Order: sequence, then C-alpha cells, then structure tokens
Amino acid sequence: MTPEDLAARLALRLQAVWAEDVEVGEPRRLSTGASRETWTFDATTSGAGPVRLVLRRDPPGRPDPETMAREAAVLPAARRQGVPVPAVVDHGSGGVGIDGGDGTGLGTPYLVTDHVDGETIPRRLLRGDDYARARAGLAAELGRVLARIHRVPAGEVPGLPAPDPLDWLTEQCDALDEPLPTVEIALRWLHRHRPAPTGDTLVHGDFRNGNLIVGPDGLRAVLDWELVHRGDPMEDLGWLCVKAWRFGAPHPVGGFGSRAELLDGYAEVAGFRPDEQTLHWWEVYGTAKWAVLCGVQARRHLSGSTRSVELAAVGRRVCEQEHDLLLLLGVGAAESDRAESDPAEPGSAASSAAPDLHGRPTASELLEAVREYLGADGGYHARVAANVLGMVQRELALGAAQQERHDRRLATLGVTDSRGFAAALRRGDLDPFDDAVVDVVRRDVADRLAVANPRYRDRP
Repeated sequence: MTPEDLAARLALRLQAVWAEDVEVGEPRRLSTGASRETWTFDATTSGAGPVRLVLRRDPPGRPDPETMAREAAVLPAARRQGVPVPAVVDHGSGGVGIDGGDGTGLGTPYLVTDHVDGETIPRRLLRGDDYARARAGLAAELGRVLARIHRVPAGEVPGLPAPDPLDWLTEQCDALDEPLPTVEIALRWLHRHRPAPTGDTLVHGDFRNGNLIVGPDGLRAVLDWELVHRGDPMEDLGWLCVKAWRFGAPHPVGGFGSRAELLDGYAEVAGFRPDEQTLHWWEVYGTAKWAVLCGVQARRHLSGSTRSVELAAVGRRVCEQEHDLLLLLGVGAAESDRAESDPAEPGSAASSAAPDLHGRPTASELLEAVREYLGADGGYHARVAANVLGMVQRELALGAAQQERHDRRLATLGVTDSRGFAAALRRGDLDPFDDAVVDVVRRDVADRLAVANPRYRDRP
C-alpha cells in the first residue's frame, strides 16, 4: 500500500467516523516503533483547519487484533484516571479492502489517535537545554503517573493476560534456545529472593524513557501500551529503572532522577511508598528480561521475518545486560578483567598488521574505512551499521584469544561449552553463587563486552 493509497483509505474511514467529508494529506512514516508501523498525517474537514493525527498499525502479514483492541480500550480508561495519553479517534481490525472486512480498508489492525507535540528521543530529553526544567521534576512525576496507571480498573480492559513473571521469563529464555549462564544465575537469585506481591493491578508493561512524550514543561503523554497486562505494579517501576533506559545518563530513573524521587512521587498518589528492596528485585528482573528480549529481537532478523541491521545489532547487546545483572547482584567485573579484555585500538599493530598474502589494506583497515564512511553519513541506521562493523573489527582482533580463554575457563568447571554450562546451572549441578562459577561468568561477560561495546563498562 503506497502512502497515496493509505491516505485515500484513511479519508474514507474518517468520513464514516466523523460523518462529514475529510481530506487527508500524504501520511509520513516515522522511524519509531520496532513492532508496528507509525504514520503521522493531517486530516481536514470542511470549515475547519487541519487536525494532525497518528496512525499505528500492525505490519501487513503480522496482524494482532487482540493486542490492538486492548490498547484501544486502555487509552480512554487511563485517561479517565488522569494519565496523559493521546485521545483515541478510531481503531479496528483493518479489513481486507475498502469494501471488505470491517469496512476500514486499512488492511491490518490499526489505531488512530490525536497527535501530541513533544519529544520522544531519549538522548535529546536527557541532554537538551530545552528540557532542563522538565528533567528536574520528571522522576517524581513519572512516579505519580504510574500510580494513576495502577488505579485503572482492570475490568475496563478486556482480555488482559496475567502471566507469572518468572514462569514467563523462563519460557522466553528456553524458547530463545541460546545459553545465557548469567541469566541462569539471575533466575536462581530471583526465585530465592522473590518478594510478596505488592498488588494485582493493570501494568503498562513498557513504561520507560523512549515511550514518553515530553515537552519543556514536562510529561505530555505515555505511549506504547501494547504490552499492557495484569500483575504486580512494581514491575513498571523496576522496568523504568533498568540501566538500558538511562541512555548513558547517571540517574537511575530513565536518566532523569533518583529512585527516591520516583518512590516519593508514587506515594503521593498511591498512598504508600514502595519498598526499596522490592524495587531492586524488579530492577534485576527487568534487566534479565531485557537480556532475553535482546536475543528475541535478533531472532526476528536471523529468522528472516524482519531483516534489519538494527535488530541484528540488538542481539549483541545481551552482554550489556549481563554486565548490569552482575553489578545488580553484587558480583560485578573485577579490574583484572579489564586488562585481559581491552581490545586493540584500530590502527594499532595488533589490529592492522599486514598479512603477507593479501597485503594492505588489511581486512581490519577495510572495515575501518567503511565504518568511518557510514558513521559520517549521519543517518540512524548508517550509524548502527558503523557500530556493527566496529564489533566485527574487534572480534577479528580479539576473538581467537578470547575463545581459547573461554574454553580453558569452562574446562575448570568440568563443562565443554556454554550450552552445557547453562544447563548445569539450571539443573543445579553447579552452584551459581560459587566463587569459581561467578569468576568464569564475569570474565566471559567482560570478553563479550570488549567486542560488543568496550565503552559500556564505564557508563554510570
């Protein structure tokens, strides 16, 4: 469906909704959203100026009408509790043609909402001078908004799933079919320290920096409700504090502020202040969850369902979450790991020594040239591709020695590979908190991080 076709079909649908003639300008596809298409467009009726709207729809061939229907139901319910969300204009299952299905002709399940002005890009929000005043009070405001979300009557949103979080995480880890010893250690810790439930409420499921619209005056809208479900409300607070959503900023609540500010803000509306140990448990859970989901995202690329350099790169971010998990569990990397794992810089003797057969430029030098070109291009996906080439370059320089060290470390534990290591941890054949086991995991994670993102260790 071309943008012109989409505009015509949107016009027909909005004419039916508003019962008057509608003109729709050419929709513009936004780059946001990993699982859905997002479009912005103007709709004009007779005697009124243009209204800016947003269309979110499932990708053709991957319809999910139940999830879209839940999101359409939760937005007005959240709005009634004082949660800032876009107003719903229309939604439907999409139909198969202008006269088919439910009559919308949009081809796939969709949701049309008002457009909300503001910024969503985390690095701009965390570093831009225009948002300095908003940042100052945002951690507490996010706490207040989460408390309002958790007041939404679950019965107003039909079909809410209510999975057990640890069962769900274990199932996702098993379905990924990739050995993750660090996650196995985290799962054991999570089972051992699981707190009593704080409640059973509606949970947003993906409340974080990146799914918020913020203006210079503060929070304007909460987006991306497709993972809404029932569960412990502390899941949302812990997810917001996961280090990945700080985008390099030092403050734990989405990069905006402190955990104390978040909890104080939550208490203002909820009437109780969540326990900090409980919050820590959910932060560990969220970090383990994102480690697994990074692998799940990469599988979308590897399976061929969604070929994307961005999804491929996310697969190498698992080790960042492993590093964060070890820190949260109090067994972070030792300084000796840094010296063992530091990569050779591009252009050094280790990375650019010329092989006799092929001469100069070496493979590493060719990768460096392409990486510099893509990085200078300025486009988002070009920068992602440049980062991917950097990973490949570092792996060429370091991978053989790292693999040898990895094999020797596993041999000391009586296992032959990472799959056997993870299986032994799951069965209980190896104690996940034994010093020797933890040391192997720490050093393996340090080596993976040295290839994937060597600067990540120094992030706050």
